[in-house]
Parts: sequence; C-alpha cells; structure tokens
Amino acid sequence: MLEKPDDPDLAAAAHRLIFLSLSSGYMTAFADPDRPDFVPAVNTAHNAVGVNPDFIYYHAAVDGSGQYRITGNRGDGLFLLMDIAAGGLGAMDDLGPSLALVDFDTLNLGPDGSIDLLLSSTRPPAWTGDWRALDPAAKTLAVRQASYDWGAGDDARLTIERIDRPVASARITPAETAKRLQRLLSHPERFAGLALKFMAGQRAKQLLNAFEHDDWAGRGGVTGQHYYQGLFRIEPGQLLILETALPETVRYWNVQLSDPLWNAVDWLNHQSSVNGGQAQIDSDGKFRAVIALEDPGVPNWLDPAGWRDGLVMLRWTEATSGPAPILTSVPCADLRAHLPCDTPLITPEAREAALRHRRRGVQRRRRW
Repeated sequence: MLEKPDDPDLAAAAHRLIFLSLSSGYMTAFADPDRPDFVPAVNTAHNAVGVNPDFIYYHAAVDGSGQYRITGNRGDGLFLLMDIAAGGLGAMDDLGPSLALVDFDTLNLGPDGSIDLLLSSTRPPAWTGDWRALDPAAKTLAVRQASYDWGAGDDARLTIERIDRPVASARITPAETAKRLQRLLSHPERFAGLALKFMAGQRAKQLLNAFEHDDWAGRGGVTGQHYYQGLFRIEPGQLLILETALPETVRYWNVQLSDPLWNAVDWLNHQSSVNGGQAQIDSDGKFRAVIALEDPGVPNWLDPAGWRDGLVMLRWTEATSGPAPILTSVPCADLRAHLPCDTPLITPEAREAALRHRRRGVQRRRRW
C-alpha cells in the first residue's frame, strides 16, 4: 500500500512502522480488565496514526459488566477527556465504536482538582460520588489530556481499579501467554495496515494540497471537534502557505504534519505542529503557517523534517464555527509577498532557542 514501494525512504519508514507496531502493541498485549492500568498508547516514540503532539494518551482495558473506580487529579491541562469504546487500537482489541465520552470538567471535582468517579452499568444506591454509565459493550477506556504550554503546570494523574472483584490473581498461564503473544505478532498487520489504508484513501480522493472536513465520529475522534485533513506536496523551489480564519471562540485548536505513512512528524526535534497557544496570529486576525523544507524565518513554520509529501491536519475543538483552511503553493523566493508586511522575521538564533524550549517542554510531560 506504499505509494512508491521502491522508494528507500518509504521502505525504511514502513520497516520502522512494523517494529513500532510491535512495541506499541506490547504495551496492551497483557492488559487485564480485572486488574486494569492506564498505559501510554502513543507518545514521541510510538508516533503512528497521526498522534496529536498536544495530547497525552492513556489506554485501559475494561469489562462492560464490571464496576470501575477512577481516582486521581485533573491537572492543569486544557481538558481531560475519556472515551468509553467497544474496541480500540490495542494488541488485544478489535476496532469498535465510541459508546460515551466523559469530560472530567463536568464532574464534581474537589477543590484541589481531585477525581473520584465510578463507572458501572447501574448506579449503586450507596454511591454518593460522581458516576457514569458503563455500556455492557465497553472494552476500552481511552484518555487524552490536552496542553497548549507543554511542561508547564501539572499533568493529570489517574488510577483505575475494578471494585466488584478481588485484586489477587493467579499467574498468567503459559497457554494464555502464548495466545497473547500470537495475537501481538499479528498486530502490525492491523495497526500499520490501518495507517496505510487511511493514507491510500486520502490519495484515492486526490486531496493534494487541499482539505476535506471530517468529524471522525465513532472512529476515535473527539465529540464536537472539526477535523480538516489533506495531503501536502512541496514541489522543488516551492513552499506551502496554510491560511485560515479563526472561530469566534474555540476551546482548543492545532495544526500538525504527518509523514506519508501517517506517522506524526517528530515534534520533539522539529516544529512540526503549532497549537492555539503557540501560534502567532497575523494583524488581520488570520492564522498563517508555512510548510517548508528549509526554515522560512516566520513564527509559524511547520517543519516536515525532510518529507516533501505527507498529511496535514487541523482541529477545531468546541468551536462556534469550523473555518476551512486553504493551502497555496508559492515560490520560496516570493514568500514575503504573500504574507502580511508586518510578519516577524525569526532569526536562526531565535529558532534554535525556540526549538530547545520546545524539546524541554515535551520531555517535562508525562509520556510513559
């Protein structure tokens, strides 16, 4: 499903994706709904399927007939959401639809942001804390927390325990171990296949330097979020200008790049994404970013890390509108003629300082 199977860069990226799938899959291969644990599903090392650089993700296995208590602290992020789903991207999971979304800001948090939430099919009569219904079809909980200012403040801390069964358990049997490892061996076909099929679908739609609107409903997307996605291609001697109006109000937004296999471009070492807290808005009220192989000297550079082709995605979350972005290819030498005259010039020294600040922020977040 590679666009150019004989391209050595694409072949190397595909080989990496296979091993990434095994590594990521192992994080969930021994997940147990009787003794659940929130584990990191994706991060800077496991950057497949267009993972959002602004999010920290966690995954736990559940049994829809069980009772689960979630405690911890909300943290200082923009939001903390939990998707209750009938499947997921874990090694032991099959894909399944979203069943419910829990926004932790709708709970009765303690003065210090403390959380005490019960998930069950029915609310126990004696339970006085927060409660949300657990659909009998539920198999996974997928948590995402968002931040504009990486590494500032406190990330959320969550624990999960099943309270309708004892904690003690027998050691996993050799037969069960073999079953799970066999399932893990087939995980790259499902996980990497999902990414490659998605990118092949984008190519089939001929979305080149253009966007389509999608809400990703029931496919892992955030409820109430506008997604704009499309393929980008940087021709020799050219660069791309992304331009969009802004909603009147919006809870969260970002734009990011992925490579041709739908791996999020390394955001630890490259400015491959810009969010609503990092972005510089132009004097006319619009947001403009430049996708370019070399530093164009503008604040909102989107660095594809050497990839001429890939995917660009923009998200508006809980916005009063969903403005559609546009991409325009222009000669590198003519860039400034296509930008507002007061667009700042970012020097190499300023860029180096910004990238170092970015690296520190990423590493201060709880990724593991």
